[in-house]
Amino acid sequence: MGVSRREFLQTGAMVMAVAHVDASGQSGGGVAAPAVKALVFDTFGTVVDWRSSVAREAEALAKRKGVALDGPKFADAWRAGYGPSMNRVRSGELPWTKLDALHRMTLDRILVDFKFAGLSEDEKATLNHAWHRLTPWPDAVSGLTRLKKKYIIAPLSNGNISLMTDLAKYAGLPWDVILGAELARHYKPDREVYRPDGKPDLKADGVADVSATDFNDLAKQLGV
Repeated sequence: MGVSRREFLQTGAMVMAVAHVDASGQSGGGVAAPAVKALVFDTFGTVVDWRSSVAREAEALAKRKGVALDGPKFADAWRAGYGPSMNRVRSGELPWTKLDALHRMTLDRILVDFKFAGLSEDEKATLNHAWHRLTPWPDAVSGLTRLKKKYIIAPLSNGNISLMTDLAKYAGLPWDVILGAELARHYKPDREVYRPDGKPDLKADGVADVSATDFNDLAKQLGV
């Protein structure tokens, strides 16, 4: 679609790492400090290219149905419903609802907006599961595989467990475990998502410990 991941992510962080702090309060041990045992990752947009993947599936279905559709605009409109749909859960308007169901609510609306009619229930369900079939960025699998040799790696995603499991199998993502919103029954950036063991999370200082160009560069900087 002519958009690189660097442009796609803008200044978004690829990973949050906890730096070791010694008794004097100074950072010690560098980025590979003993305190860092696990790395958790945002997934949509960071590990996988959701925009191109969703656009491609939507355009393929539209072509089969004889409908003219701008795939990237359709994907963007679908993603635009992401935040507002989660806010309906946060506000109590909706009970806890997994992301697959929120995606389907948004899909039903934008199908009307884009005049994409004539789909069967099976076709709508299959299209909704396009989010289970997202292509990884070229460096993601190799970089994660390297990181896995030294660290526990996991997604920390708003995607429900079945979605993230299907996605891992489809894209070959070598996670050790899957973490995320469904376990905490909260959506990011709610603090509950970052504390699945029920313990308070560490206070962030807003400064990134590591800035990497891609997953393989991250692995190199972390000594893998």
